[in-house]
Amino acid sequence: MKNTFFILLLTMFFVPLANAQLGVKGGLNVAELTGREGESSSYKAFYHVGVFYEAKVLGPLAIQPEVQYSVAGGKLKSAFTNYDSELHYLTVPVLAKLTVGPVFVEAGPQFGVLLSADQSGKMQVGLAPDGTPAYGNESRPATGSFKRGDFSLVGGFGLKLAAGFSLGGRLVAGLNDINDAKDLSGISDPRLQNRVFQLYAALQFGGR
Repeated sequence: MKNTFFILLLTMFFVPLANAQLGVKGGLNVAELTGREGESSSYKAFYHVGVFYEAKVLGPLAIQPEVQYSVAGGKLKSAFTNYDSELHYLTVPVLAKLTVGPVFVEAGPQFGVLLSADQSGKMQVGLAPDGTPAYGNESRPATGSFKRGDFSLVGGFGLKLAAGFSLGGRLVAGLNDINDAKDLSGISDPRLQNRVFQLYAALQFGGR
């Protein structure tokens, strides 16, 4: 997966820049962690910022690679726990983009590398003397509790405005299990996946 990630990064910079429009973007992430049995999940609001370029391929079709700093995570709750997770990623979406008039649709894969993670709230903090789980309120770094790589599929649509501005929305659906927690008790399935709804504004330099 690492080799594929870096190959795609390099490929981005070999697309002919004469046909590309560079841009910056940023906006809202509404994220949750899904897939774990024994805990219910709910959404939390985060953010993302990044750079991109739209490289024309043929007619209305373009390829749009991006590099983003994106925060994901969410709230997890069970009978004994109620805590927030905040995951900081460097993400690289590589999207096919189809534009018809002012409207565009986009879809493709996204590769993510976890930079850091934090958790806060009521969670398992160890074992009691009798061997049962012990719970308490805590705020702690949690990078080691999650896998460093994440692979997602992205789909979205938007509207191109005047002077290079555009507005859009996306769904980023994580496909792989990102949980890497050890020594958990009382949870039958520790699987976790990212799910993020994004709303963003973008500005393309030299955009039409």
